[in-house]
Amino acid sequence: MDRLHTVGDDLSGNAPAGDPATAWQRRRDDYRVVGPLNRRKFSVIVVGTGLAGAGAAAALAELGYHVHAFTFHDAPRRAHSVAAQGGINAMRARKIDNDSIRRFVTDTVKGGDFRGREADAFRLAEESMRVIDHLNAIGAPFAREYGGALATRSFGGVQVSRTYYTRGQTGQQLQIAASQALLRQVAAGNVTLHTRQEMLDLIVADGRAQGIVVRDLVTGQIGAQTAHAVVLATGGYGTVFYQSTLARNSNATAAWRAHRRGAYLASPSFVQFHPTALPVSAPWQSKTTLMSESLRNDGRIWVPRTAGDDRPPGQIPEDERDYYLERKYPTYGNLTPRDVASRAAREQIESGHGVGPLRNSVYLDFADALARLGRPTLAARYGNLFTMYRDTTGEDPYQVPMRIAPAAHFTMGGLWTDYNQMSSIPGLFVGGEAGWGYHGANRLGANSLLSACVDGWFTLPYSVPDYLAGLLGEPVLAANDEAVRATAADVHARIDALTSIGGTTGPGLFHRELGAILYEGCGVSRSAASLTRALERIDELSARFWSDLRVVGGTGAFNQELERAGRVADFLELAHLMCLDALDRDESCGAHFRTEHQTPDGEALRDDADWCFASAWETRPDGSAVRHREMLEFTATELATRNYR
Repeated sequence: MDRLHTVGDDLSGNAPAGDPATAWQRRRDDYRVVGPLNRRKFSVIVVGTGLAGAGAAAALAELGYHVHAFTFHDAPRRAHSVAAQGGINAMRARKIDNDSIRRFVTDTVKGGDFRGREADAFRLAEESMRVIDHLNAIGAPFAREYGGALATRSFGGVQVSRTYYTRGQTGQQLQIAASQALLRQVAAGNVTLHTRQEMLDLIVADGRAQGIVVRDLVTGQIGAQTAHAVVLATGGYGTVFYQSTLARNSNATAAWRAHRRGAYLASPSFVQFHPTALPVSAPWQSKTTLMSESLRNDGRIWVPRTAGDDRPPGQIPEDERDYYLERKYPTYGNLTPRDVASRAAREQIESGHGVGPLRNSVYLDFADALARLGRPTLAARYGNLFTMYRDTTGEDPYQVPMRIAPAAHFTMGGLWTDYNQMSSIPGLFVGGEAGWGYHGANRLGANSLLSACVDGWFTLPYSVPDYLAGLLGEPVLAANDEAVRATAADVHARIDALTSIGGTTGPGLFHRELGAILYEGCGVSRSAASLTRALERIDELSARFWSDLRVVGGTGAFNQELERAGRVADFLELAHLMCLDALDRDESCGAHFRTEHQTPDGEALRDDADWCFASAWETRPDGSAVRHREMLEFTATELATRNYR
């Protein structure tokens, strides 16, 4: 195919040379530190108050730095980390089931189909033990065994029990604990909390990140905040698909604006489709609902063996059911990784075996578990999830199987960072799902909450001070500096451009159409033909957006249509780069499944000779794309074809 981009220089991940198992300890030993009396001379901006942002802000403030924490929510505890349900992984090996750091790393690297940085996976494993102890200490109410030890359960892609949980509301409980730690620092005067403030641009001066421009979502006022360093912990961009498991307000603007200021974006096409979401039930539906992967511990997934069988599930006998995950992957069964389970479900649905009114789902059945364990045990494990399902669908999962289907969920792609969590812009650090670290081409369940906590509590509090140590004596950028005024002027100009179009179509309709394009062209599976067509359609949609957008209301007050318009404008640009990245990566790996590249039995076929690297994209001011790469090496985990059979 003709190149739609140019190829740039190779990047260094800056991980310490040598054994990746000891890289993190050696790097911590080499980090510079800032003395206690000098810490109050530095200020740090943290954007986002989820687990990564709240953890980083609280930890840095506890150390003595002054932190400005920004959130577009009315309170930090409303950040989207609350939505993660199933649990958080940790290699504490309390189950005596032969878990270990090496096994954790192997599972994570293999689960990501060898497209992540191996040294990152070792750090994730090593710090996971501290994370659980820390969260337990600050009040997370983890489930416990009868004797008081913290309980665990299994998740997909893993054959040991390493997932700690608080029923089906783990993210919510961890977020409450992290928010309380943050608010403790607010009360102590070490954190200045800015609520209902949306970051609209990054201030770059003298070649480094020195502040942000924000819009007050209540008054509409544009303002700026400067600091010695900026941390972005603003979550993933799964809502680019419109119908996703994410909250409707989740968006990509902060990360994308940083990208347009020079921060590289890594592997944007690596998007995870969660296999355990509720199916779309009507054309007017605005999002999908997530059912925790933990349900796959006790629920069995099946479809009728005969295509088009529309009998109620209770009338279909056992010998006429296809428990297809157990049939295809007997070793892992219903706990296959999410990308594998999603593709298998999509295969069943598209071959005519789908169930439900729209025939767009598969069954997740708890009949066997009810007979084996009893209702009280299932209620203790998943009661709130069963209640949520009943309230959403009107069906009782104690009586009939759940109906589930793949839906856009987690983004493994994100702003590229080196081993120190710093982006290609000096002074701009990234934490949590806004970054690309740890997960490669597919995230294992329960590694999301873990990676956010490791970044926030145990990585950024080491790496940010190392950067700040080189700025001792440097003042914070003045509020009237030319770079501040120029960036704020750019924000005003962009808002004026959106509101002056005067078209007939609201931003929501453009967003819905964009999501349909992406699901069709860059979804669970994709091909050169589908991606090429998607790029053409996105460009056509973008042209219509900028000629027919209607934004009602003014700019100087609360205006959610203006918020949506700005986010959709960024989604259109991001979607183009996602499809370009997917078209460029001429292989299959993890959740990036190119139909041209599959094994005879339908599994992803990697090309390690040509594509064993992370793509890091640069978008230049003229809109042209440049693809850089970070070569990936695996010394502790041998490159191998994934096998979950």
